[in-house]
Amino acid sequence: MPVEDFFASCPRGLESLLVDDLLHAGARECRAIPGGAHFVGDWPACYRANLESRIATRVLWRVAQGAYATEEDIYRLALDTPWPRWFAAEQTLRVDLDAKNSPLRSLDFVTLRIKDAVCDRFRRELGVRPSVDTRSPDVRVQAFIDRHGCTLYLDTSGAPLYQRGYRQKTVDAPLKENLAAGILRLTGWEPGIALLDPMCGSGTFLLEAAQMVLGVAPGARRSFAFQRLRNFSSASWQQILDRARSAERSAGEVRVFGSDASPVAVRAALANLDRGRLLSAVQLRTADVREAEAPAPTGILVANPPYGERAADRDELASFYPALGSALKRHFAGWRCYLFSADTRLPGLLRLTPARKTPLFNGALDCRLYEFRMVAGSNRRPTATANPG
Repeated sequence: MPVEDFFASCPRGLESLLVDDLLHAGARECRAIPGGAHFVGDWPACYRANLESRIATRVLWRVAQGAYATEEDIYRLALDTPWPRWFAAEQTLRVDLDAKNSPLRSLDFVTLRIKDAVCDRFRRELGVRPSVDTRSPDVRVQAFIDRHGCTLYLDTSGAPLYQRGYRQKTVDAPLKENLAAGILRLTGWEPGIALLDPMCGSGTFLLEAAQMVLGVAPGARRSFAFQRLRNFSSASWQQILDRARSAERSAGEVRVFGSDASPVAVRAALANLDRGRLLSAVQLRTADVREAEAPAPTGILVANPPYGERAADRDELASFYPALGSALKRHFAGWRCYLFSADTRLPGLLRLTPARKTPLFNGALDCRLYEFRMVAGSNRRPTATANPG
């Protein structure tokens, strides 16, 4: 079977986990770069990467590449690309452009010229052109330009892959699902180990963990853009999908726990779990994290605590964090606790020393995943004492 060139994007900091996913899906020659990984593979590998990767944001198929000096060179590259071979004029189109160190002055104009070239190619071959739909297009062309070269891709994913099709109800500042999945992987959690999110919000960590417990592939309940391409093999896809669904299993003993001080958040998490048919894998309750009890002698606690960008919020959190640190010491000896935050004051205000801190990005926000090993009496920062003389 012929191989193609692809690029999968992901949250920055999770590239090595993405490569693991791609290799598991059958990809070859994976090469990580900041924000993603290049790979080669056949179409079943592309289908599986979309279906099975918990870390990828999109999987893009490279269809053209060339040098440029002006916008017209990019137009010519796009015009020479056989778009009608891959999708129909009746399908709607969107063009997106990312650039790094490009000398061109107007990226909007470059985007327009690529769109014009795609439409002109259709007109030249078929006498008709696709319509543009910027909200929910059938086909998405992604262009990337750097200082000297332009690469054109067709998006095989459609909606971003972190949109699993489960979460409808949200509370403030939910994490994207692929970032939450990456954080769970970085903690070392696996089904069978007790897991608690005591500030669960709308339940993103719980949704990802429940899917893993039940063996549900992250893309098993959604559709993909590759299904709308002319070269789509429905037989190959159905075989892959059937294999994934046959691997699903029952929950067994519940080892995933969630709580939140807000009843509204708990109801949102319950609704999302119910929508995904994942409730059997999770226990949920309303509780303040400062009073939460460990549901097992050992396990992993993971949370995305609030971090304020306004001064008033930061002052309020400065009093919340010490109480949180005391609660972790009091109730979670024997647990490994992971807190994801953009607030660099977190360890100091918790009065705990992290065993590890992993740089990650939540969108453009520079964050850290802090690991605290809660062995009774060993984590508190020493306080200065007067010299008795």
